[in-house]
Amino acid sequence: LPLLKHIVIAEDGSGAAIDGLEGLDDVVVVDYQAARDAQSPVRDFGARSGDDIHMIYTGGTTGMPKGVMWRQEDIFYSLCGGIDAYTNEKVQRPEELSEKCAAGAGPIVFFPIAPLMHGAGQVSTIRGFIHGDTTVLVRKFDADEAWKLVDRERVNVLGITGDAMARPLADSLQESISNYDLTSLFSIGSSAAIFSQSIKEQIMALLPNLLVVDSVGATETGMNGIKIAVPGEETQGGPATVKASRDSIVIDDDYNEVVPGSGDVGRIARTGNIPLGYYKDPERTALVFPVVNGRRYSVPGDFAKVEEDGQITLLGRGSIMINTGGEKVYPEEVEGALKAHPAVFDCLVVGVPDQRWGEAVAAVVQFRPGTSATLEELAAHCRDHVAGYKIPKRLYLTDAIVRAPSGKPDYPWAKQFAIKAGESEKA
Repeated sequence: LPLLKHIVIAEDGSGAAIDGLEGLDDVVVVDYQAARDAQSPVRDFGARSGDDIHMIYTGGTTGMPKGVMWRQEDIFYSLCGGIDAYTNEKVQRPEELSEKCAAGAGPIVFFPIAPLMHGAGQVSTIRGFIHGDTTVLVRKFDADEAWKLVDRERVNVLGITGDAMARPLADSLQESISNYDLTSLFSIGSSAAIFSQSIKEQIMALLPNLLVVDSVGATETGMNGIKIAVPGEETQGGPATVKASRDSIVIDDDYNEVVPGSGDVGRIARTGNIPLGYYKDPERTALVFPVVNGRRYSVPGDFAKVEEDGQITLLGRGSIMINTGGEKVYPEEVEGALKAHPAVFDCLVVGVPDQRWGEAVAAVVQFRPGTSATLEELAAHCRDHVAGYKIPKRLYLTDAIVRAPSGKPDYPWAKQFAIKAGESEKA
């Protein structure tokens, strides 16, 4: 970690030794309690304001993760409850949320299972703090333990990220629902990943009085839409169809709004309370946050169409992006890691349907003559180059990767090849 400058040690009472600090000559090691006791009581920084920056890192959809710089005021409105998700009404003061909560039924018990490094878990927790809610946190996701906590802590709202969490939760509930008292739970909300209708149906059948909510958005836009699930509902050709959030629209290449019911595919855009841009990346900022005719947009690249009733059907970020368990994977980054392996001559990486993850990362690989490697060996190799969730979970071999004469990869071919190869393995 060549950029590491400081290590802050917080004593947890265990008395455990901390290994690995030897030889860190250029790193300042600080005891948290000692630093806290020695600090000055005099405020040495300016007053807080809505212009202060809250930075959230993306999952690396278009390559490496990027820091998205939100003004505190903007993220409050776009992600933390400043705009009512159901009515699209905008509050005038942050205190209105806590005042409304106090005047109504009072605070709730909220359980965001998504990790706090993920925007979904982070902003929903902040929203709970603003309301004065009790927030339940866990170190790792375990479906059985999650239901035990819902029972024990009398959880009212459960927050998840799509099928990767919903499938284990539904299966666990199917097996052991009689073991729990879940009468306190009135809503499950999912964001940041595909929440399949079949899993929604399974949960609603088990808990018929539960409100199941699906929301879509991006780190660069905030919430783009929300939908309350209805049993037996047909999909509209995409992973989610939602009521558009305030300031969320679908635009064509000329930044004109797509006509509802036209069937035209455009890109989801948001105006109003949007981020300032990417941290230390002015070129990417200009591309994703353009100013057109005096109006500033956030257009991260999610494709969608507009239904006749004005709802937005999300189609996904381009045709090759992979959404696995709520994290988005950029295929070319994984391909670059695979090609660094001596046995790999060529490869393409695609997403294939998976019950748990929504999509699983699959590698279609052409080995060099006389060489080979197992999935485990390729995964171990990739672990040095990409994040764990980007490592291929499936491996399918081919004699030759199909490409256009220009060298452009044929991703539709690779996806169909991987799906058929997977079906053949199951047969």
